[in-house]
Amino acid sequence: MADGSKEGPTSPQAANAQLFGVLSSLLQQVESLTNQEEVELRSKIQALGLEVTKVPSKSTQHLDETEIAKQMDKLSEKLDDVDRMISSAVAADTQVGSLLSSTADLWMPVITAGSEERRNLNASVEDDVEVKDKNFQ
Repeated sequence: MADGSKEGPTSPQAANAQLFGVLSSLLQQVESLTNQEEVELRSKIQALGLEVTKVPSKSTQHLDETEIAKQMDKLSEKLDDVDRMISSAVAADTQVGSLLSSTADLWMPVITAGSEERRNLNASVEDDVEVKDKNFQ
């Protein structure tokens, strides 16, 4: 049954699904090797998964340059936090760096998606929601 989805093997949705599938698998492997449940890491992975699939709400107001600059500063701070976390993880364990390098083909497309790719993702999500709404009624 067609649902209006435009998802393909290189779509942002497929890249996200593949990345988070690998992260979950790796986490399960770490937990089984260490015999410890990684609750905090699991919750961070889930939160990140929600964040990258979040569809921005349509704003009825137009942002001025100052507001855009504030939003960019917030995003820069978040990226700096991620950079610090990754750097400290790589410094603490050389296997982390090796793992990041060997899986870059999975996570790089997710974090480097351009504005056009994001718009396509948002459009396909909106199409899916419309189809589901029509089927529900």
